[in-house]
Amino acid sequence: MGSISNRKFIKGMDISSLPELEKLGAVFYDKDGDERNLLSVLREYGTNAVRIRLWNNPYSAEGEPYGAGTNDLDTAMELAKRVQEQGMDILLNLHYSDFWADPGKQIKPKAWADFTGKRLESAVYDFTVAVLREFQREGVFPDMIQVGNELSNGLLWPDGKRPDYETIALLVNAGIHGVRDIDPDIPIMIHLDNGGNNELYREWFDNYFANDGEDFELIGLSYYPFWHGSLADLEYNMHDLALRYGKELVVAEVSMGYTMEDYASYEKLEPSRRKGMATKPELAARIEYPMTKQGQSDFMLDFMKRVAKTPKGLGRGFFYWEPAWIPVPGSGWATEASLKYMKDPGPCGNEWANQALFDYQGRPLPALDVIKKF
Repeated sequence: MGSISNRKFIKGMDISSLPELEKLGAVFYDKDGDERNLLSVLREYGTNAVRIRLWNNPYSAEGEPYGAGTNDLDTAMELAKRVQEQGMDILLNLHYSDFWADPGKQIKPKAWADFTGKRLESAVYDFTVAVLREFQREGVFPDMIQVGNELSNGLLWPDGKRPDYETIALLVNAGIHGVRDIDPDIPIMIHLDNGGNNELYREWFDNYFANDGEDFELIGLSYYPFWHGSLADLEYNMHDLALRYGKELVVAEVSMGYTMEDYASYEKLEPSRRKGMATKPELAARIEYPMTKQGQSDFMLDFMKRVAKTPKGLGRGFFYWEPAWIPVPGSGWATEASLKYMKDPGPCGNEWANQALFDYQGRPLPALDVIKKF
C-alpha cells in the first residue's frame, strides 16, 4: 500500500464525477493555462489520494442513468486505474445503495428491496466480496475501504435505521467481514456526517461498540462549514474522538465556497430546474470565512492545521469533496430517473460548482497552492 498506509498527511480528493464531466466536455487547466488531465494537475498540487464512490446499480429498470457520475463498478474501476497510474492511493467508498446514501436517505438497492435480517446481511457481505474480488482481478486494489456512507442515521433503511444500533452493527459487520475475508489488513473506515457534532459521534460509536460492532481502523467525518458548525467544533470533536476511541481520523468530505456568483448560464438550465443551493446567502452567512478565493484559501489552511494537531498524530488528513465538479450542461446531482428512485421532487442541477477548487472555466484556484504547500 502507498501513502495511506505510511504516515504521510493525506491530501485527498473525491473526484467521482470526473468521468461524466469529461464525457460532457469539461476541460481543466494547469496554473500556466495549459489544458491538462485533471489527475495530473491535482498530483502536481500535492494530491496523494483519491476517494471513489461506488453505487450498486445506478440505473432505472429501463437502463436510464441516475447521473452525478453514475458511479457503477465499471466507472469506479476505470477511474481507479487512472488514479493508480498517477501514483496516488485509492479510498473506495461503498454506499450500499443504487444512488446517494447520506443522513437523509439510505435507500436499499433495488435488488435488495425485500431483503431483511440475515438475507440483507448476506447481501451486504456478498456484494462487498464480489466488488473487491473484481478489483483484485483487475490489479487495482484500493488502499482503504469505506463501509457505508455518512452512517449517522444508519444504513439500508428501514432495517438499519438509527436508533436500532443492533441492526446497524450487524449490517456494518457484514461489510467489514466481506472486506476482511478478501484482505485482512486493509484499513477500514466508518464515516458519519456532521463533523462538528461531538454528541452524535459519541452516541453512535458508543452504541456501535456496545452492540458488538467489529473493529476498524479509521473514523471518517464530513465537515461542511455551512451545515456542520464552526472549525472549533470540528477540532473539539476530533480531539475528543482521538482520545476516546484511539482511532485514526480522516475528514472524508470537506469543501468551502470561493464565490457567490451564480453559474446558471454555464449549466444552461431553466430556473425551475436548479436549486442553486450553494449560492444561497443564508448558507454563506454561517461560515467563518468569506466565500471568496482568499476566504477559501484561508479556510483550507486553518482547517488543515486543526486536523494535523489532533492528539497522538491521529488526524490523518482529508478528502476534498468534488473539487472538479464545474458547471457543464448535463452534469447535475440527479436525473429524472434518480429523482423517481429517491422519491425526490428535485430539481437536479449542479449544486456544487462554487465549492470546487477550480473556477467555472476549469482553472485552478489559489486554495490548491495552499494545499500543496501544507
